[in-house]
Amino acid sequence: MVYLDNSATTKPWQEVLHAYQEAASSYFGNPSSLHKPGVEAEMLLNKARESVASLLKTKAEEIVFTSGGTEGNNLAIKGTALEHRNRGRHLITTTVEHPSVKEAFSQLEAFGFEVTYVSVDREGRVRPEDIEKEVRNDTTLVSVIHVNNEIGTIQPIQEIGERLKKFPKLYFHTDHVQGAAHVPLDLHAAKVDLCTISGHKFHGVKGTGVLFLKEGTVLSPLFHGGTQEQTYRAGTENVPGITAMAKALRISRQRLATEEQRLCQLKDYLIHRLQEMEGAEVNTPDQGAAPHIVNVSFPGLKPEVIIQELTKRDFHLSTKSACSSKLKEPSAVVEAAGLGPARAESAIRASFSFDTAEEEITELLEIFHEIIPEMKKVMGAER
Repeated sequence: MVYLDNSATTKPWQEVLHAYQEAASSYFGNPSSLHKPGVEAEMLLNKARESVASLLKTKAEEIVFTSGGTEGNNLAIKGTALEHRNRGRHLITTTVEHPSVKEAFSQLEAFGFEVTYVSVDREGRVRPEDIEKEVRNDTTLVSVIHVNNEIGTIQPIQEIGERLKKFPKLYFHTDHVQGAAHVPLDLHAAKVDLCTISGHKFHGVKGTGVLFLKEGTVLSPLFHGGTQEQTYRAGTENVPGITAMAKALRISRQRLATEEQRLCQLKDYLIHRLQEMEGAEVNTPDQGAAPHIVNVSFPGLKPEVIIQELTKRDFHLSTKSACSSKLKEPSAVVEAAGLGPARAESAIRASFSFDTAEEEITELLEIFHEIIPEMKKVMGAER
């Protein structure tokens, strides 16, 4: 099997699963309990919190554990908007956000908030000055994704943060889910107040995540009924999952230090070979994109049909984000970048992990050269 859908989820590493199993069996106590098993579980939880904080260059007190990216984004966006609604009801985001961000804003609009969606260029990148000029006196939150989940574009988060620091009452959130393992971000240098991370995107286990809350940031919790996670996220912490996530993040950062260049070369190899291929249109920018995502369109062909043909050969890619891949709508990101309906309706995504090998990419290209002309021939015959 060749698995190239790592932006949807990654396979947990063995040492990560071992950490999970050890924590689940030896530290099963409820970390909120006062007895010995509870205290031991709390100590392990705090150790994981310090580890994650160290890797993100934050304070342990700024780390709130969640169930993953969707919860983190919803908590950051709705929590901030609701907490500060008496000061203002205007919010800013972009047209290329993940569905968990986009739909959180849609719900807030239904509650009477006003949202400005800032457009992007043909590489899917927003201009910091376009964000800044939309800020008003009643704006309370700006949310911009760090690495686009569909085409891999890296947004200029640090420059946006620099421009927003002149508005001290405004909060800045970034969805860092696709960047956490592959494009590290200095949260304090970028003036970020809230940042979302998901464990299963970097070989942790599903159901784990982090919301970074800069010291002094206040928001309304979405869950009630407990004082866990500084009251921002009620509910018993997933100690084994959090322990595994901390280990996965540490290993990911170690592997990035030694393998970033190899991943970039792999991405460039795939992009350049696709650019030479008749009928292929690459949507991922040549420059300023993450090292693990390549998005390509084959105009005239249905992406789900290509995915099924690849699956028959045991190659596994995706159409767009996992949260919306079962929907047959065109790629909203490719559309927002102005690349046209034909490319938006036929986009597919290959996403690597640190374990992806060049041979796998070569084989993928060979399959593309085999199936795409044949599928185009069939489509032509049908017309």
